[in-house]
Amino acid sequence: MRKLALLAPVLAFLFLAQFASAQQGDIMVGGGTLMSSSPNNTLPPAPIAEKGGFYPSVSGDVIFHRRVGFNFEAAWRGSQGAYGGPGGQPYRPILYDFNAMFQPRLGKKIGADFMAGVGAQSTRFYGFTPTTSCQVFGACFTSANHFLVDVGGGLRYYVWGHVFVRPEAHYYYILNNTNEFNSNNVIRVGASIGYTIGPD
Repeated sequence: MRKLALLAPVLAFLFLAQFASAQQGDIMVGGGTLMSSSPNNTLPPAPIAEKGGFYPSVSGDVIFHRRVGFNFEAAWRGSQGAYGGPGGQPYRPILYDFNAMFQPRLGKKIGADFMAGVGAQSTRFYGFTPTTSCQVFGACFTSANHFLVDVGGGLRYYVWGHVFVRPEAHYYYILNNTNEFNSNNVIRVGASIGYTIGPD
C-alpha cells in the first residue's frame, strides 16, 4: 500500500506530461438507455433482459497528433431496477471502460468518435439485511463483476464554440453476464454534451 502511495504522484506526473503534449481533450456528460434481447423462456427463474432504464454517463478523452488518443467512460442505471418485475430485488448495473480512440474531423463543425477497448460491469444487488458496517458506509449491497470488451462511436456537432452534442451508440460483450441476465450482448444508445479543451 505504501509503494502504491509513492507511485501515485509519479503516474500523475506522467499523465500530465502526456496531456500537455496532447492536441486536445474533451469532457462529456450524457444519458441513454440499454438494449438487449428478451429472454426465450418466460418461466421463472429465467434471467431477465438487461435493458431499459435511464443511464447517466460521464466520459473524457485525450487526443494526440493524427487524431488518435484514448478515453474513459462510465455509465450507470440512474434509478434502481426491480429484478424480475415490480416487487423484485433492487439492482443497478454500472458499466465502465477504457478505450483507444480515433477522432477524425468531417468538416468545420462536424467530427466523429470511434472507440474500442476493455472494461467491466458491476451489477449491485440491494435489499439485503442491513449490517452495522453497511449502515455506516452506505454499502448495503452485493456486487456481481464481469470483464467486458466494447466498441462504440458517435457523431459530434459543434453547436457553439467548443461546445458540442454527440449522438452515440456502444456495444458491450460482457463475459459471463448470463449469470445474472439473459444475454452477454448489450447495446447502450444515447447522447452526450461535451466541451473541447484546446483546438477543436
